[in-house]
Amino acid sequence: MIFKNKYNFQTEKITFYLFLALLVWMPLPVGSNRVWFLSIAEIWLFILSIMLLFVYWQGKLEIPEVWKKAKVIHFLFIAYLCFIAFQLIPLPAFFVDLISPNRLTSFRLIFPDNQWLSLSENHHESLSFFVESVFYYLVFIFTLLLVNSRERIKLLTWTIIYSALFQAMYGSLMTLSGIEYGFFFEKYTYRGVATGTFINRNHLAGYLNMGIAVGIGVLIAGLGKDEVLRTARHWYRKIVRLLLSKKAQLRVYIALCTIALVLTHSRMGNTAFFVSLTIAALLALKLTRHARKTMLFLVVSIIVIDVLIVSAWFGLDKVADRLEKTSIDTEQRDEVAIYTFAQWKDYFITGSGGGTYQYIFPAYRGYEIKQYYDHTHNDLLEFASETGVVGITLLISIVLLSLFTAIKALSLRREPLMIGLAFTATMAILALSIHSFVDFNLQIPANAAMFMVILAFAWIARFGSSNSQLRSP
Repeated sequence: MIFKNKYNFQTEKITFYLFLALLVWMPLPVGSNRVWFLSIAEIWLFILSIMLLFVYWQGKLEIPEVWKKAKVIHFLFIAYLCFIAFQLIPLPAFFVDLISPNRLTSFRLIFPDNQWLSLSENHHESLSFFVESVFYYLVFIFTLLLVNSRERIKLLTWTIIYSALFQAMYGSLMTLSGIEYGFFFEKYTYRGVATGTFINRNHLAGYLNMGIAVGIGVLIAGLGKDEVLRTARHWYRKIVRLLLSKKAQLRVYIALCTIALVLTHSRMGNTAFFVSLTIAALLALKLTRHARKTMLFLVVSIIVIDVLIVSAWFGLDKVADRLEKTSIDTEQRDEVAIYTFAQWKDYFITGSGGGTYQYIFPAYRGYEIKQYYDHTHNDLLEFASETGVVGITLLISIVLLSLFTAIKALSLRREPLMIGLAFTATMAILALSIHSFVDFNLQIPANAAMFMVILAFAWIARFGSSNSQLRSP
């Protein structure tokens, strides 16, 4: 029996480390934004799910309190998955005509006599979309179940930080050296700007925003109580301790990630960073009593040193120039959004089916849109057009409820680690939400999976145990 218990514990421990490895792997092969790479990640996590189920069936998986407190978010996720599955089920033609008449019209053009059809315009793509959605929900589940101690929270956050740091250094090196390679192939697009191992600079910017948010959260978690430093000797001792600590290393890592963010020249990526950092900092200073003066100094130092001074040497003026030149006349994204909205109106209630945007949009785009769009540069509109008002309502509810939970944690929690985690969740959710209005970060598997981890952080920060005696990893 002792051997059996030890075996189950080791299985759970191995599952956790393999989950960390998955999070590190996903950004490397072009953000896993190819069928083969996404399939590897899905198979990887499904195998881990079997391992975790084995431990659970043996009665050796400890269910943390946060799992029980997150019943509402589980309900929303499951409701969303059930709705995506509903899009795949053959339904009577008269019923489809009631809830999605445009779908029936397009179906009748090919199968005039068939009386059964699904809501999806492309069954194969919607099935893949469903599997991918299950994958993201499993990422959320794994984070809640396995990140069940202070040590594991630290391991996960540092794993994310080092992954973002690698992307930042790799992207910066490729850009500054002129030897521009992505994931084992020479870049043919976005030359001269940082993309890391992603294809698109905006997706690296989205990933870095989440990584920086995690880094700042860890820094906040490590802040001590505000001190009254009356003499120069006290200041000297504090500065020396800071320079010799791991906080100084982390501070450098955040600066490097900020430089890489600027080198992406992503307009909304950089804007989302500034806005989300400012809003999260103001909320934290208003709601929490944890090291307010030191936290204020930290945020100001990031804005002044990282952005206004250091980043100015690495092309911040080019980002500003791109923002100044942005207009309705120079951008097609607003026109694509208008045509996508028209597409949503025709499939308003239930959508055209998950993953079908690239097949439906050509029928709606105007003559002036010459470029091929497999995604609209607006995550909300794309999800709305594919899943209708039902799907987008569920997704928005998941994000807003998690954001509210993170802000609530800032107000109610007193443990520095949980406050730092709440700050991370607040800043990252705000950053990705802002960026999603003009881009499609949540269509990139690596970024979407990391966003699920961030959403789980909000619930861990609010309901995670403060007991420092929880078992180690």
